[in-house]
Amino acid sequence: MAHIRPFKALRPDPQFAAAVASRPYDVMNRVEARDEARGNPNSFLHITRSEIDLPDQVDAYDEQVYQTAKSNLKAFISREVLFKEAKPCYYLYRLTMDGRSQSGLVCVSSVDDYNKDIIKKHEFTRPEKENDRIQHIVQTGAQTGNVFLAYRNVAEIDEFIAQWQSNRSPIYDFTAEDGVQHEIWVINNDKSIETITRLFDEQVPATYIADGHHRAASAAKSHLQFKTERSKEKSAWFLTTLFPASQLYIMDYNRVVADLNGHSKDSLLAGLAQHFDVEVKGSKAFKPAELHEFGMYIDKTWYKLTAKPGSYATDPIGVLDVTILSQRVLDPLLGIKDQRTDKRIDFVGGIRGLDALKKKVDDGEMAIAFALYPVTIHQLFDIADSGQVMPPKSTWFEPKLRDGLLTHLVS
Repeated sequence: MAHIRPFKALRPDPQFAAAVASRPYDVMNRVEARDEARGNPNSFLHITRSEIDLPDQVDAYDEQVYQTAKSNLKAFISREVLFKEAKPCYYLYRLTMDGRSQSGLVCVSSVDDYNKDIIKKHEFTRPEKENDRIQHIVQTGAQTGNVFLAYRNVAEIDEFIAQWQSNRSPIYDFTAEDGVQHEIWVINNDKSIETITRLFDEQVPATYIADGHHRAASAAKSHLQFKTERSKEKSAWFLTTLFPASQLYIMDYNRVVADLNGHSKDSLLAGLAQHFDVEVKGSKAFKPAELHEFGMYIDKTWYKLTAKPGSYATDPIGVLDVTILSQRVLDPLLGIKDQRTDKRIDFVGGIRGLDALKKKVDDGEMAIAFALYPVTIHQLFDIADSGQVMPPKSTWFEPKLRDGLLTHLVS
């Protein structure tokens, strides 16, 4: 069963909450992070992406970066921008985007559950990205990256969360520059804390990583590097937000490729026709409306690709559109053998829209783009339960939790 517990969050004074809250460190590059934090000394990016405060020639993984993050975190505390909660609490985090809301429970989850696969995974991780956050956690003594977990709905938990939010006011309530509203409630009542802990222990057999595989892996591995008894005990738990499945929204996660692997457009289309029905859509962007439909953009033209029956397997992995694209297009036609390491392929989250795909091709940065239908949460659960792994960059969850609102200190 899922083991969770409350924690003493390091969090902003309410007057600073909106300024502190930043997009997750891993959804932007260095230039974007610097631009977002410019003119805002309270942006949490000064901690999660502290290379923005160093010269460009300093590598993002240099020791100076982690030392700067550590000193910046101390400065935020000394300036009383951030303070530590007086007692262990649970927190409720509600995000509202385009009129649609989802609420999750912020807590710390067990590293032991992660290692025993009670917290289930569906993606491989990359060592260099793991090592970056391991060093960040060890040097700062803080888990700043929130791991987004999902679980199958439990009626009692749903009811508890809804009642708490309807009967109390949030400690934070602001709308970020992207239009997403962020609200957070503190659960500091001992009886309520006991109730939540019991419900998860008795009724939630497993949780699933929806977003944050690298953050989770880094938290689990950093635990092994802490030496003091206090830090070993605290780092045995890591920062998570748990959302019931019914509230989650998965967006498409699309692909762009730099070249056609020696193909002409005509030879590529001929190759595609073996496994897809190919329909010319012209200049109007084509967004897939159901599973096994794909949009393709090349040479200023959109195409609709529909996978032919029998061209894909029906097991939990084989039926995924990301798998079909990989096995029938990216590998055999475009020569992309490993999407995690091949520099010729890049990934574009659905939040950026199809215009972002078109622009990358029209600008000459990429030669071809593919738009996919989103993976469903139940497909994700089935794959994780089967012990299999999705192709990389299969899911894009929106809206994103903001960094800096709730941090878990481990030393």
